[in-house]
Amino acid sequence: MTLFSTDNLLTLITFTPLAGAVLLLILSENKYLARWIALLVSLIPLGVSIWLWFAYQQNPCVDLTAGACFEQQVAWFPLLNSSYHVGVDGISLTMVLLTTLLTPLAILISWTIEERVNLYMALFLLLEMGMLGVFVSLDLLLFFVFWEFGLVPMYFLINLWGSDNRRYASRKFFLYTMAGSLGLLLSIQIIGLTVGSFDLIAIMEKWPAIAADLPVFAGVSMRVVRGIAFWAFVIAFAIKVPVWPFHTWLPDAHTEAPTAGSMILAGVLLKLGAYGFIRLVLPLFPLEARYFSPVLAIFAMLAIVLGAFAAFGQRDFKRLVAYSSVNHMGFVVLGIAAAAFVGPAGRYDPNGINQLNATIALNGAVLQMFNHGISAAAMFALVGVIYDRLHTRDLNQMGGLWVAAPIYGGIMIFSSMASLGLPGLNGFVGEFMVVRGVWPVNPVFTLMVAISMLGLLFTGAYVLKAIRQVLHGPLNQAAVDKAHGRSIEINAREVIALAPLLVLMLVIGVFPAWIVGVINATVSSLLF
Repeated sequence: MTLFSTDNLLTLITFTPLAGAVLLLILSENKYLARWIALLVSLIPLGVSIWLWFAYQQNPCVDLTAGACFEQQVAWFPLLNSSYHVGVDGISLTMVLLTTLLTPLAILISWTIEERVNLYMALFLLLEMGMLGVFVSLDLLLFFVFWEFGLVPMYFLINLWGSDNRRYASRKFFLYTMAGSLGLLLSIQIIGLTVGSFDLIAIMEKWPAIAADLPVFAGVSMRVVRGIAFWAFVIAFAIKVPVWPFHTWLPDAHTEAPTAGSMILAGVLLKLGAYGFIRLVLPLFPLEARYFSPVLAIFAMLAIVLGAFAAFGQRDFKRLVAYSSVNHMGFVVLGIAAAAFVGPAGRYDPNGINQLNATIALNGAVLQMFNHGISAAAMFALVGVIYDRLHTRDLNQMGGLWVAAPIYGGIMIFSSMASLGLPGLNGFVGEFMVVRGVWPVNPVFTLMVAISMLGLLFTGAYVLKAIRQVLHGPLNQAAVDKAHGRSIEINAREVIALAPLLVLMLVIGVFPAWIVGVINATVSSLLF
C-alpha cells in the first residue's frame, strides 16, 4: 500500500495540514515565507478532495454500514477496542470539500497579519486538521479527539489576534464548547462500554438493537442509559450549531475573532454540530429523536425568528452577520428535526407518506450547511475588508461607500442576495428545500414553518439595512478620511479569495443537481 493509494487519501487530506503546521513552527519567523507555505500546504487537501469528489461519483458509498468510501482502518487503541477508522459518504464528503475550500481562502484573507505570522498560520492548519478529522472519523473515540482538538487553535486565534474584547470572547467560546464536550465524552464512553467497541459501524449495527429493559450498569436499565447518552449528545451538538438558547457564545466569538477566524467559525465549525446530529443522533437514537423532534423544531424556529430580529437590531456590522448565522442555521436544525420525526429507514412512517418530505428536508439541511458556509464566509470577509480600511464596524459611521468602492459594493450586493435567499443564488435552494420538506410532515412542523416566515421577512430587513447603511446615501467623508489616503476599494488578493465563493453561489443557485445528487444518495439511504 503506497502513500498515495486511495486507501490513504483521507489520511493525506487530514494530516497534510499537521505537517505544514509543524514545518511553520520549526522555521524561523519569516512572515512572507510563512504565508506562502500555509497557502500552498492548504491547497493540497483541496486538490485531493476535489479529486475524491469526482472519484466518489463513479462508485458512491452511500451507506456507512455497507462500507464507506476511501475507507481505512488501522489498530490504534486495541485495549479499548478503538481504531483509526476513517471513511466518507455523501454527507461527510460534502463537508470535507467545504472545509478544504474555505481554509486556503481564509489564509489568503489573512495576508495582512503582521505579528507572529508563523504561529498564526500554523494554528489555522491545525484547525483544519481538527475539522477534517471530525468529518472523516468512523470511530467515536477518534471523533471526540478531533472534536476537542479543533477547540484549541480557534481559542488562540481569537485570544491572540482578536479585537479589544478578545479574551472574554475566547474564554466564553472555550467554556461553552468544553461544557458540551464533557457530556459528549461521557456519552461516548457509555456507548463504547455497552457495545464493546467504539467503531461507529459496529455501534450502528448493535446499539439500536439492545433491549430497552436490559440492565447495563449496576442494574440500571438500557432505557435510562440511552436517555443519558441521547441528551449528552444533543446538548453538545446544540451548543456547537448553536441552537437557541445555547447561542450566546457565538456573537461574541464572531465579533472578536480575526476576519479569517470568523470565516472558518461560521463556515465550518458551526457545521460540526449539525453534522453530529445527522451522523450520530438520528441513527443511534431514533426513538428519542422522534419523541423530542417537535421540541427541536420549536428551538429551530426560535433561532430563525429571534436570530433575524437580533441581527436587525445591531449597529456593529460584524455582529449583524454573526446573528445571521443563528438565523440561517435554524433552517438546518428544522430540516434535521423533520428527519428525526420520520426516523431512519422510515421507522415511524410505515406508509411512506412522510419519507419523501423528510428526505427533501434533510437534503435541504445538508445543502444549507454547505451554502451557509460559503455565504457566511464571504460576508465575514467583506466585513473584514471594510474594517481594515475604516477601522470601525459601526454601521452608523459608514454610508455612501459604493461611490468610493464600486467593486466592493457589487460583491457585497451579490453576497448579501445569496444570504438573503434570492432565487437563482445558492441560499434560496437550501432554504426552499427545507421549507418544502418540513411543511407537510406534521401540524406542529407546519406551524413552525409558518412562524419561521417572520424570520425570512426580517432576514430581508437586516440584509437591506446593512446594504443601505454601508453603500447607499451620501458619502460619509469622515469614514473615508479614516483610511488616511488609502483606497477603500477591495484589492486583487481579496477578490481572488472571494471569487470561488461567488462562483459557487451562482452555480449552486442555477444548477444545484451536481451537489444535491451526492448528498441525496446518502440521505435516501438513511430515510428509506
